[in-house]
Amino acid sequence: MHLPSSVRLIEEPAGYPILVIDHPAASGRIALNGAHVMEWTPAGEKPVLYMSPLALLEPGKAIRGGIPVCWPWFGDHPTEPGKPAHGFVRNEMWRPGDVTEDADGVKVQLFLSDSEATRALWPHRFELRLELSLGAELSVALCIKNMDEAAWSMTGALHTYLRVADVTAAAVIGLDDAFYVEKRLSPERIEQSGPVIFDREVDRNYESRATLRLLDKKAGRTLVVEKSGSRATIVWNPWIEKSKRLADLPDDAYPHFVCIEAANAAPDVITLAPGEEHVLSQCLRVKPGLG
Repeated sequence: MHLPSSVRLIEEPAGYPILVIDHPAASGRIALNGAHVMEWTPAGEKPVLYMSPLALLEPGKAIRGGIPVCWPWFGDHPTEPGKPAHGFVRNEMWRPGDVTEDADGVKVQLFLSDSEATRALWPHRFELRLELSLGAELSVALCIKNMDEAAWSMTGALHTYLRVADVTAAAVIGLDDAFYVEKRLSPERIEQSGPVIFDREVDRNYESRATLRLLDKKAGRTLVVEKSGSRATIVWNPWIEKSKRLADLPDDAYPHFVCIEAANAAPDVITLAPGEEHVLSQCLRVKPGLG
């Protein structure tokens, strides 16, 4: 693997490969385990992604924070709850492809294909390509191809943890009038009225293609979240009691992040014919001020 001057490969801890990016436009870290963007900080800004200080950096273990890639199912397996939550690809070691740089930033490709181990969990053949672009904006595109001889269906998400100074002073703009279901909390389909605010646990699956703005009022900045290939947006904050049940998240961490996830989640289930592709993507950028 050839790396440009702004990228280096480290193993931290030993046996755990991470691409470290130090470019004039942005810095970042990408774990090959799970093709996981752990950090992204555009030049002149504070870090945009939240990483749990208790995250497990072990091969085969999912990372709490950053941008987990959830696939080929979102949440619990629909019929076998003993299988890994949010699918298995965030627990797999991905293969690096091209890593390039230019004046605007760094581009990284990562690949994963089915294996005997993955087919034991999900009996289908696939090819995944994650295309990342880190600069003044962060672009993440999960390219999914059916390599099987029959159609199959899937769900998934880019489970993005966005850092905020204080979640009780944050708000998500752009979902007014969208309908949502509050996962695990209520099966009722509810219409959003006004901004999404956080004064309790929020775990909502919105029917929306919209570009959203996360107002981080205490920090005085706005995070813009665009997406494509998705008709579902997940907004999540575990609040107090759920945080206590998550061993890899400090009990007092919940005020410091909001998850806004580009998702293919029920009813947005994707079916691909043999040879067909689907791209789920998300683009993040920072705007100074609130608006």
